[in-house]
Amino acid sequence: MSIQNNRLSKEIFAENFSDVHPPFEHAEGAAIEADRCINCYDAPCTKSCPTSIDVPLFIKQISSGNIRGSARTILSSNIMGGACSKVCPVEKLCEGSCVYNLLEEEPIAIAKLQRYAAEKAIKENWKLFERKPSNGKKVAVVGAGPAGLACAHALSLQGVDVTIFEKEEKSGGLMTYGVAAYKVTPEFCKEETDYILSLGGIDVQYKKELGKDITLVGLQQKFDAVFLGIGVGIARSLDIPGEELDGVVDAISFIYDLRTNDYSKIAVGDKVAVIGMGMTAIDVATQSKRLGAKEVTMIYRRTEDEKPCTDVELDLAKLDGCSFIWLASPKEIIGENGKVKKLVCSKMKLGDPDASGRRAPVDTGETFTIDVDMVIKAAGQIPFEELVNKSSVQNKSGKIAINNKSETNLKGVFAGGDSVNGGKEVVDAVQAGKDGAKGILEYLGL
Repeated sequence: MSIQNNRLSKEIFAENFSDVHPPFEHAEGAAIEADRCINCYDAPCTKSCPTSIDVPLFIKQISSGNIRGSARTILSSNIMGGACSKVCPVEKLCEGSCVYNLLEEEPIAIAKLQRYAAEKAIKENWKLFERKPSNGKKVAVVGAGPAGLACAHALSLQGVDVTIFEKEEKSGGLMTYGVAAYKVTPEFCKEETDYILSLGGIDVQYKKELGKDITLVGLQQKFDAVFLGIGVGIARSLDIPGEELDGVVDAISFIYDLRTNDYSKIAVGDKVAVIGMGMTAIDVATQSKRLGAKEVTMIYRRTEDEKPCTDVELDLAKLDGCSFIWLASPKEIIGENGKVKKLVCSKMKLGDPDASGRRAPVDTGETFTIDVDMVIKAAGQIPFEELVNKSSVQNKSGKIAINNKSETNLKGVFAGGDSVNGGKEVVDAVQAGKDGAKGILEYLGL
């Protein structure tokens, strides 16, 4: 067993990381699918979308050939409608609410139709929005992820001059650095963020990290308001012996490296264990297989019924040849010469429901051991508690507290997205950015 890179040929890497959900190849295909929509009154698909996209309207516009109008309908509600069409868990949102499900028929391919219109607007750089003249107000946005970009775009539309401070070299946040490469490519992320910024009135300063290069106090002094869209990004520790061994990595770092390097440069083991069963865990498991790992085993402390990922994501991992061990929790990582060799797990059983409402896993006292040479920690992420505390922002275990106008306890300082909710979907972050912009505009008297 060994951890190595460059396991596969360039051609196989390209095939393995190609688009997992191909778009419509022809306009006729999109039109035919759009014609299936029955344009429900009080449409459940729209009600289930966190950004309230008027789904029946944009589909009808595609059906009638008004693709430009369709794109405007989508992007007016969700400026990251292109990305969300690729990564949203639509099976539990819009498509999961489609009335065709009740008829035991395939739901309308809402995400694919949304992608069709949004991608066309982005690739052809359609000017769908016009910015109001600058009104002299200045707002700082910390973080160029979905929440920050949505907030900045909404503010700039109203004539506010926005400066985004981003710690990375590119915009996009989670979309650029934290999602499986076969779901959304780095190239598309750049195209989409460039499109959002093309509105004007938004200046992005890269490699500017809060707490290091900039301070909240400094921003408060220079700007009329501040929006914090810093997200989450600290991997949750397993707190078990052997976690320091060579071959133990966290999912965030693994995906980050994959998104910022050539696939051939990413090292992966022969036998990989992934701890967790959320969307990120699925992403690292499937990508490990696609990088050339021979065996990938996903380990989860509850049963399949309690898994946090969707059935669609789980099926993707199954199709890629991943295996699963349910009701198991890592207890110790055993090494040899400083490198991972075995993983000892405790057998679990389900007890009473915990605070989340799910039945809590209970250690049975029994253990088992599996041979591994790489362990990827994907047991969740925690907020930047130390950073938030230093900024004097009221929070609960690092999650920023806001009122119904997205304002924190600090006057003129607003927040939204994962830094507030602890980690939800991209579409939730976009809506949080919109909510933050609304609160800021009211605060500024605009």
